[in-house]
Amino acid sequence: MTEPTKSKIPETKTKDRIIVALDVETARQASEIIDEIGGEAGAFKIGLQLFTSAGASFVRETVERGIRIFLDLKFHDIPNTVAKASVEAARLGVWMFNLHASGGSEMMRTAVGSVTEFCDKENLQKPLIIGVTVLTSSNADTLTELGLNPDVNRQVLNLAKLTANCGLDGVVASAHETPLIRQAIENKGFSIVTPGIRTGFATNDDQKRVMTAREAVSNGSSYLVIGRPILQAKDKLKAVKSILAEIEN
Repeated sequence: MTEPTKSKIPETKTKDRIIVALDVETARQASEIIDEIGGEAGAFKIGLQLFTSAGASFVRETVERGIRIFLDLKFHDIPNTVAKASVEAARLGVWMFNLHASGGSEMMRTAVGSVTEFCDKENLQKPLIIGVTVLTSSNADTLTELGLNPDVNRQVLNLAKLTANCGLDGVVASAHETPLIRQAIENKGFSIVTPGIRTGFATNDDQKRVMTAREAVSNGSSYLVIGRPILQAKDKLKAVKSILAEIEN
């Protein structure tokens, strides 16, 4: 097994690595954040809270504004249900969406096949489909409680390999596991989306496996999902620029 090298990490402009998590209650709050940050972030994440509040219509309207959206709903159900939900995500025009890799190979392969067929038929850009490995709020105790192998690295790596074998475009994983994934996955374009990013002025909150933005990129993360360090800042644009400077310097 060879050591990971920078050549394995997809070339990406620094600002395009930043995905701002719109973890807010209303569409109005989310729109204000998008307007304040402007083009300094590569994409914005719409997760369960905002999607439940504002619905698919807000996703569609935001996409139509030319904003790249990561739809973070973590689909996990029987293969047919996940495949149909995945097609609807593609129909919304999102840039990226995710599903739980623990749903298994049949679920993932069915979703990829259905989305690819739909996008080819409708002449649409296929969104990136990303598999969630182990949530950054989880640790060995969590895995043990679920009856799984408590070795977080092993669990993440197994799910990452399964995800790659099923034809997905990447995974969601902590930056702590990124070097292992880069070693194991030969596909140079395989994306690693990393939540749990913190800075010197932010707390860990409910995240357990965290890392700074600079450390995460150095470890091989393709994209960084950042919420509270930006959302809780009085000047959100300044916070984003500070994170970009941290990565570049």
